[in-house]
Amino acid sequence: MGASPPLAQARGRLGEARAAEWLVAQGLKILARNVRCRAGEVDLVCLDRDALVFVEVRLRSNARYGGAAESITAAKRHRIVFAARWWLTVAGRAHQNRPCRFDAVLFDDAEATTPRWIRGAFGWD
Repeated sequence: MGASPPLAQARGRLGEARAAEWLVAQGLKILARNVRCRAGEVDLVCLDRDALVFVEVRLRSNARYGGAAESITAAKRHRIVFAARWWLTVAGRAHQNRPCRFDAVLFDDAEATTPRWIRGAFGWD
């Protein structure tokens, strides 16, 4: 069995905070956190120089149910892309003409201090 919802949410917030701090140290600027719409969510929206980056953060406490990268299913990617499109039409209108990409920041272990950063982890489709 997985973690209970409140515990899983707390772990998710911790993972997102650690990822944001790490990305800032890599030179990215955080524009938004936890962008939510009716059909999806983007954990972090960042600027990497001129590129707009939508970041999915995954933290796994163990690999029993697969690693962090494997947990980003096609359905999850679809929800992230939907939320990214929504954000670009609402709060992110000023960034609509920037090149965009979808990155993943993965903590395969709850104790990991350095994540795996996959730039261009998936596309708009």
